[in-house]
Amino acid sequence: IQIGETVADVGTPEALPVLEVEEPTLQIYLGPNTSPNKSTEGDFVTSNQIADRLKKELETNIGLRVESGGLGFLVSGRGELHLSVLIETMRREGFEIEVGRPQVITRVKDGKTEEPIEELIIEVTPDYVGAVQMELGRRRANLMEQFISPKGVTKLVYKLPTRVLLGLRNTLLTQTKGTVIMNSVMLGYELAGSKLKQLRNGVLIAHESGTTTPYALQNAQSRGITFVGPAQKVYAGQIVGLNSRSDDLDVNVCKEKHLTNMRASASDGVVQLTPPTIFSLEECLDFIENDELLEVTPKSLRLRKRELVASARKKRK
Repeated sequence: IQIGETVADVGTPEALPVLEVEEPTLQIYLGPNTSPNKSTEGDFVTSNQIADRLKKELETNIGLRVESGGLGFLVSGRGELHLSVLIETMRREGFEIEVGRPQVITRVKDGKTEEPIEELIIEVTPDYVGAVQMELGRRRANLMEQFISPKGVTKLVYKLPTRVLLGLRNTLLTQTKGTVIMNSVMLGYELAGSKLKQLRNGVLIAHESGTTTPYALQNAQSRGITFVGPAQKVYAGQIVGLNSRSDDLDVNVCKEKHLTNMRASASDGVVQLTPPTIFSLEECLDFIENDELLEVTPKSLRLRKRELVASARKKRK
């Protein structure tokens, strides 16, 4: 028996109305880890083990859909939070997986592509209304209503495509110092609009495998923000930072400084580093682009390129 079905008497088999669940709006690739660090931190690493776990999840998670997608699976759900809870649960159970960027599920009707549209309700103090409006303006969201509640909180009601919501929650939490309250509900489908420009800069990619050094990280921090600290193991193709420019850049974060003839004992060892930026699971899912993956293990979250070899990435472009 499945969730929503009725257990009735044989003599009077009257069924209650079947529960209607909203159709999934986001789809994500989920498969076994294929990085050089595979099978080193998790207990369940094979495709069959992941398939059995997803089948078990479908018994209770009625809003989830799972399809076979080659080596891995295409998992569909109702929003980023729905999918990230599943990924975090599997991670804590000892699974080692990789996931791709969430993609909006569109449909074709009368030969035209339609995308899901949602109503977004935001509650924020008047101090941060400008920041919220500026961010949603960049994403081409339509403001339907704005008013101040009796408690003095400003409420903003927006109508926007589901794809615009990707990465919005964490951005607004940062800009409002964690005070924003967001809720969304699906309204239906409309004709697909034009794509948004990439809102994120390029990334810093590890050029070779090895252990990071303070000297090399100091050079990398002159190019942007780093995601790894000193004495951490990285592999070629792993994303180690955010570039200050729009293009991707390969950097060597494992290079050691050659000693000089300076007599002072401390002259070669003084390096001042900015602490690395550490992302949560939801922030990682918001961060990655189509050509990138997130490696999820019980111990680590690593961002990487789908194609680890630099020459192969250039050929694809």
